[in-house]
Amino acid sequence: MKHLSIKAALLLGAAAAAGCGNMKQIKHQPYPETVRGDVVDNYFGTEVPDPYRWLEDDNSEATAAWVAAENAVTQDYLSQIPFRGAIRERLTEVWNYAKESAPRKHGDWWYYTYNDGLQNQSVIYRTKEPGEAGEVFLDPNKLSDDGTVALTDMSFSKDGRWFAYSAAASGSDWVEIRVMDTADKSLAADKIEWVKFSGARWAPDSKGFYYSAYDAPKQNAYSSKNEFQKVYYHALGTPQSADRLIYEDREHPLRYFSAWPSEDGKWLFVIASEGTSGTEVLYKRVSDPKFRVLLPGFDADYSPVDCKDDRLYYVTNRDASNYALMKVDLNRPGRIETVIPESERNLLEGVGTAGGSLFAYYLQDAQSRIYQYDYAGKQVREVVLPAIGSVDGFDGREEDSELYYTLVNYTAPATIYKYDIASGESTLYKAPEVNFDPELFTTEQVFYTSKDGTKVPMFITRRKDMKRDGKNPCLLYAYGGFQINQTPKFKPSELMFVEQGGIYCVANLRGGSEYGEEWHKAGMLENKQNVFDDFIAAAEYLIAGKYTSTDKLAIHGGSNGGLLVGACEVQRPDLYAVCLPAVGVMDMLRYHKFTIGWGWAVEYGSSENEEQFSYIYKYSPLHNIKEDVKYPATLVTTADHDDRVVPAHSFKFAAAMQHAQAGDAPILIRIESKAGHGAGKPTSKRIDEAADMYAFLFQNIGVPYREIEN
Repeated sequence: MKHLSIKAALLLGAAAAAGCGNMKQIKHQPYPETVRGDVVDNYFGTEVPDPYRWLEDDNSEATAAWVAAENAVTQDYLSQIPFRGAIRERLTEVWNYAKESAPRKHGDWWYYTYNDGLQNQSVIYRTKEPGEAGEVFLDPNKLSDDGTVALTDMSFSKDGRWFAYSAAASGSDWVEIRVMDTADKSLAADKIEWVKFSGARWAPDSKGFYYSAYDAPKQNAYSSKNEFQKVYYHALGTPQSADRLIYEDREHPLRYFSAWPSEDGKWLFVIASEGTSGTEVLYKRVSDPKFRVLLPGFDADYSPVDCKDDRLYYVTNRDASNYALMKVDLNRPGRIETVIPESERNLLEGVGTAGGSLFAYYLQDAQSRIYQYDYAGKQVREVVLPAIGSVDGFDGREEDSELYYTLVNYTAPATIYKYDIASGESTLYKAPEVNFDPELFTTEQVFYTSKDGTKVPMFITRRKDMKRDGKNPCLLYAYGGFQINQTPKFKPSELMFVEQGGIYCVANLRGGSEYGEEWHKAGMLENKQNVFDDFIAAAEYLIAGKYTSTDKLAIHGGSNGGLLVGACEVQRPDLYAVCLPAVGVMDMLRYHKFTIGWGWAVEYGSSENEEQFSYIYKYSPLHNIKEDVKYPATLVTTADHDDRVVPAHSFKFAAAMQHAQAGDAPILIRIESKAGHGAGKPTSKRIDEAADMYAFLFQNIGVPYREIEN
């Protein structure tokens, strides 16, 4: 490990207090002339102009020309920032450490992923014994010339003989499933196309797998609406055209379906959902012709854990806001019993199985706690974790006597531990060697009060020598939706920011499920404004507490978090210096018309419903931009292959902001090529994007990046 010198530490202390006096003043080129059309939609008597509707056509020459022109303005501006290159160099250094996953046993081999530091995609290795030198099993970097093909899912047959992986090109949600023979690492002829939000779920006999797919799109694969997902069974060695249809629902085109076979081969389940929350469980004996409803939907969530002795174990929030583990007798489906009851204080995130035990993942104030139980629901022990953070890996096979898990937090990358299932002892297996001194940093958790009096937690990561004088650069991040919890994780780019004297803050807004389903419901549908209020209150808390000030504060979020940043920017443009919305849902009136956007209506509501339109319209970022307002410096980021939140959202938002901006702060958009919503993005593209984002941030808060001596 390399340690920072005293001189470097002193320089960093000075960096936070530096003002604009020695900053190079940069002006952007004129924005492209963006044609404003005359499209007007009528929603229940309310006329809503949509002047940039033409930017929704991502195949048109006009849109392509606009994208090129906007990128030219953005890159010209970024190229003038004198420390942009230095930021990229330091990011590359911090990113350049070996990253390894916890090993998992399949057949006679232990498999794990490994990245030597800057490889675009992590490589799958295997070894006969953990700790011994491994051999390359599959290198995804060889699936493309530029690292833009990534693995999104992988699974092994029960006997360990076959390996299936899902590969996505250029960040698309569409994947192709391929199969390898683990005996000789050869690629089988099997190829499954037009799969989305699904991988291969192997049948217990290892002769084939289940998957979910759509019909091939008739128009643009990256923006056309996806309907009628179906479940198929693929027998090894046969063409996709011969795959057996397992389940479809012709009456509900907007539902998702996925198969879940029991390990003993007796039962087959289909998990159905109408959106991002709320499920239904169907079941049948494998030999039966039809599925029946086991757990009716869609007003609660059900997540299968295991099937033993004709009983399905599942985690649910049915009558349990913090979730509970239940079991249902499949021969007498009305007989449901509680295995692990709901905790009054802690959220049950999920349950893993290994070595005949159940491992319950709890969140206590957004930090991991693990408890080991037997199948009768008797607690064996609380697993003593080596540090505070987020934990993953307590899952394995029935015959396992040990497992490996990872622990990560804001100042340390994933460290791997070995766990003895019988004794409960954890021992260090591997710790990453990093190119910074973690002793310089600390993370604290605070609780602040939102607009309606709700207490909201927030993690604050900073240098230990930080002074609360209101002069520190600060980056506030959050998500706030879809039951997604913001737990401690390590990001090299955020560490670089803190190293520079910045403060990195993550707020656990309502809309996630850090405190159960009630916390989620308090930030969805008609309650969505609570999420924005929580975020605004976090910014006000940081300013009032002299962590930072308005002219040093930046906000950042992606996807639903991009919506968060956009909404808060237009509601409180006076509160921040820099806004960084990434791949955001900006047009709340039309999001459901593209790809799988319809699935978010459960969370947001839809403009096709009069009551829901009334509250969506009030916060939709695109529709609340006002002319002659001085907006903060804004860097919108998106990608040309984003078929989750199509780039038209960002295109229209950026164009409208540029048109309305009354101040001097730049409104720029960075449009990445051969990239998607974010998953599987190559390391090189991640570093480039982070370098541009932080260069823009430092430039527009008037704090120059300082070189660090190692």
